[in-house]
Amino acid sequence: MTEAVATAEARPAAANTATVAPEQMSWDSRARRVVTVYVPLACFVLILLFPFYWMAVTSFKPNAELYDFKTYNPFWIDSPTLDHIRKLLFETSYPRWVFTTMTVAVCATVLSLFSSTLAAYAIQRLRFKGSQYVGLAIYLAYLVPPSILFIPLATMVFQLGLFDSPLALILVYPTFLVPFCTWLLIGYFKSIPYELEECALIDGATRLQILTQITLPLAVPGLISAGIFSFTLSWNEFIYALAFIQSSESKTVPVAILTELVSGDVYQWGALMAGSLLGSLPVAIFYSFFVDYYVSSLTGAVKE
Repeated sequence: MTEAVATAEARPAAANTATVAPEQMSWDSRARRVVTVYVPLACFVLILLFPFYWMAVTSFKPNAELYDFKTYNPFWIDSPTLDHIRKLLFETSYPRWVFTTMTVAVCATVLSLFSSTLAAYAIQRLRFKGSQYVGLAIYLAYLVPPSILFIPLATMVFQLGLFDSPLALILVYPTFLVPFCTWLLIGYFKSIPYELEECALIDGATRLQILTQITLPLAVPGLISAGIFSFTLSWNEFIYALAFIQSSESKTVPVAILTELVSGDVYQWGALMAGSLLGSLPVAIFYSFFVDYYVSSLTGAVKE
């Protein structure tokens, strides 16, 4: 009888312990998740977005607030103004610079993707002798610093009469875009089952038909990833644009905002930050539309 009573008293205590244990475990897992995931993620987002916030704040601050940190908060705007953006758009050639940059970036990207697609497909699918070494050599060409390449390229640009022309940048940019894009597409073509092409060959399809109707539709995420990479590098490139373009009207945005908005030792910080902020918007918009394809291309969209 005594044992039965003790057992009956022990059951509620065990039930309470069983009820408390999951709650305690849930709390511990939440705290661990906050410390290991959300806090590092918040720090990463803060560090990543702070330069854009600083550019936006500086773009809308009047000059009085920009240079007087004792009176005004450097991280906030007391009296917003559009003077810097108005000066950038209507007193400089900024719209022309954006148009030139967009033209160069789009043309260089299309040219690089066309060349890289043909090269990557030939290396990965045609399997000619020494194809692996050719692919490695193409990738090693990407590792050559642009500061070394622009000297012989400048000589060729002068001899062809392309100096101070956006066409020079369109033809020069593929020298560092094609190697990486080719290497990227080789890896993506490798993830596409070769049996699909073998079936097409048996049915009488040519290599060109296989490339255009089978391989390229399956490789769209890889093509978009290479296109994003090419467009971003072309948009932000500085060394070649500085060396090959001299006239103010033909300059690209990265070079123009630094050379045209700085007079001696006087930096027009409001216009500089406004130009940098507006110049980064096309790339951000481009990424936002194709970010899903970009992620899928890194993980491989086609499985055997």
